[in-house]
Amino acid sequence: MALYGCARMTVNKVLSALAAAGLIERRRKAGSFVRRPVEQSAVLEIPDIKGQVTAAGHLYEYQLVTSRRQAKQIVLECRHLADRLPYAFEQRHIMLDAIPQAAEADFAAEPPGSWLLSHVPWHEAEHVITAHLADALIAQQLAVDPGSPCLVVDRRTWRSGQLVTSVRMWYPGETFALTAKFTPSGRG
Repeated sequence: MALYGCARMTVNKVLSALAAAGLIERRRKAGSFVRRPVEQSAVLEIPDIKGQVTAAGHLYEYQLVTSRRQAKQIVLECRHLADRLPYAFEQRHIMLDAIPQAAEADFAAEPPGSWLLSHVPWHEAEHVITAHLADALIAQQLAVDPGSPCLVVDRRTWRSGQLVTSVRMWYPGETFALTAKFTPSGRG
């Protein structure tokens, strides 16, 4: 009050607003203290691309580009299209130690993401979202110019601590938006 030359009520309103915003903690008979920062995180769902495309009212198509066995993994490259235009390019590794039944799946007929969501429960996932410029391979698969900006989502999923799959999804930069709703941690 003395420093800023204002009324006690004004200071009390400011401190109440700071407490409501979660920036300070008020303790009776002890005073007001700056709160430690709380780590924020957003929960992202594991999307079914076919479901996303059709929910937006577009025609969905899927193309398996390559499929091979490498050690104890299935390595896939796939294209997802919306209204016959490239929507996403998928580079996926499926761990056969975790999901031996994947060796029998027909990924030429069913997208691996859809198959995994319907056949394999998972307990933990991690998303890393970055931006990259398309190299020649990505540019060809997404029908963009080399050097075009792309949104890249790297995701790994685990079941009971065992890695199930890792995937890198490439999206043309101007055609995809990633949205997550969340609230600050520690607040109701």
